[in-house]
Amino acid sequence: MSDSNMPEPRPSERVGALPRQEAYSDEPDFSTLLLAWLDSHRASLADSLRRLGRQPLGSFLTCLAMAVALSLPMGLSLLLDDIERLGGSWQRAAQISLYMQMDVGDAAGERLRARIAELPEVAEAEWIGREQGLEEFQRQSGLGEALRELPENPLPGVILVTPREIDKAGLETLREQLADLSGVQLAQLDLLWVERLGAILALGERFVFGLTLLLVLALLLVIGNTIRLHIENRRSEIEVIKLVGGSDGYVRRPFLYMGTLYGCGAGLLAWLVLVYGLGWLNTSVLRLAGLYGSDFALGGVPLEDGLSLLLGAVLLGYVGAWLAVARHLSELAPR
Repeated sequence: MSDSNMPEPRPSERVGALPRQEAYSDEPDFSTLLLAWLDSHRASLADSLRRLGRQPLGSFLTCLAMAVALSLPMGLSLLLDDIERLGGSWQRAAQISLYMQMDVGDAAGERLRARIAELPEVAEAEWIGREQGLEEFQRQSGLGEALRELPENPLPGVILVTPREIDKAGLETLREQLADLSGVQLAQLDLLWVERLGAILALGERFVFGLTLLLVLALLLVIGNTIRLHIENRRSEIEVIKLVGGSDGYVRRPFLYMGTLYGCGAGLLAWLVLVYGLGWLNTSVLRLAGLYGSDFALGGVPLEDGLSLLLGAVLLGYVGAWLAVARHLSELAPR
């Protein structure tokens, strides 16, 4: 029988052909791609750590410079928060003094004080009777002998009202409300002191905000210049990587990790600087507060503020490195 009458072999029966069920695709699956991506990031992180470890002094000084810049605005912000905790003293400075009519006795004054203390705008109300006021005035003025010669007590009873919030408009409204109460002859409030206090606080907050912006810009310049030096030192290596087909993301990745590591180190150092700096300053604050009979002390660095500082430093390091690499990436094409 001739060969022309033989049937054509099926594709699966040809020599070297794979069975249909054993055919496979050249494209890797998702797990393989994920492992390759993780290995690439792990290698970039290890390479960044190794390069920073080769220059420990230079890396430490860079982180320390960034830490000083980070600790200044955060430290001032914490000091402002501590000053605001003296709100009790400021509220007493913004007290509304209610001078009662001369015929208001202690019992009526205490009842009125209780009514005033129940108001939502009032934090505290204190009654000072006529006799108590005279004794305090004699003790503080040094005119005790002269005052004893007076035929009768010339001082009225007083209710000292401490507001919950220091707000000019709100305090003026509260003063007018208290002045209309029965038995009140005069309601006095030092609004000028309140305005000065508000202006000082607003100035402090604006100063901290402006200083923060300037130092953030300075940190971006520092980390950008540092990353630029690392890029220049590895220019030949990067050109070879791009020559063999390395992507921009692959080239950028080690420098992003390096900027993140700089930011992390700077954030930790800034946290330590604030903790020990405020602790050192607190010694003098406690001594000064003790002279005024107060137990006021600096609050230190709360955990959430420290974590915010660390996160902000890491983000600044990452953004600064990304900007530096993005600027120079176009110059790194192979020659």
